Amino acid sequence: MATVWELDFYSRPILDERQKKRWEILICEGAQSVDEPDQRFRYSKFVSSSEVNSITLRDAIADALTQAPTPPSRIRFFRYAMQNMIVRACEELGLPAKISRRTLALQQWLEVRQQQVYPQQPGYQPGGNPSVSRPIEVSKPLPDALQGQQWALVTLPAQDFADMDEWPIDFGEGFPLALAGIDEKRPIPGFIIFSQRAVPLAGWMSGLELAYLKAEGGAPVSAAQLLLETGATDTWILANLGTAELQAEGQRFEAAKQAAGGVHFLAVQQRPEAEQFAGFWLMQERGFG
Repeated sequence: MATVWELDFYSRPILDERQKKRWEILICEGAQSVDEPDQRFRYSKFVSSSEVNSITLRDAIADALTQAPTPPSRIRFFRYAMQNMIVRACEELGLPAKISRRTLALQQWLEVRQQQVYPQQPGYQPGGNPSVSRPIEVSKPLPDALQGQQWALVTLPAQDFADMDEWPIDFGEGFPLALAGIDEKRPIPGFIIFSQRAVPLAGWMSGLELAYLKAEGGAPVSAAQLLLETGATDTWILANLGTAELQAEGQRFEAAKQAAGGVHFLAVQQRPEAEQFAGFWLMQERGFG
């Protein structure tokens, strides 16, 4: 499996001797690269506010490359406001970088640092995390040629994902459920799309940086939809939940997702009786900041 790095470059709740916020570069292997968090490559470096530029970031990434056991095939980052600087630094090193909300390992590491590392630093200023602002986008339908003919909301026990690496899947991505603290008996909700064009649909989705699914109610009920969030701001309409029965299904999906700590999945198959997946993505909805 190709190694993916997750990267953050942003200010922290710490003031330096000039009363300016300290910035930090964080780089880690993604959740799909290494099963054990303690074995995952991590790199961190504090910099001053006067050093916030693509050259500083490029040099830090180059330094990380000399220390890492395996170089990455690509880099993910979630901060919309930093995308120009991050993309430029990565491109100068020949590394493709994509903005993505699929940064589970990085988010968990940030949470640990916010609780255990930053409060121990001189100049720490307790307060809320900086928000991650993004432009508001309008939900878009899937391309006509990729519409599914049938779909279903389902659940699978967490223990079934233990051998996901052995499943016949054309396109997809997962992570160890232990990383999300999921009990093996916990039902994991999911959405399966059945389509005669399953492989082209899954291939198209594989380039979107899938983040999470969300069932949204509507007023009137006919406006309810199941949405797919991708990249930094994109939202796609996967299904209309235009009846009270379907909206109730969507509510059960959201409840099961919440009970599973935000973990859920999206699958694409040619037909219900198929024994392989054209696409399968394990995802987790979580906050960013």
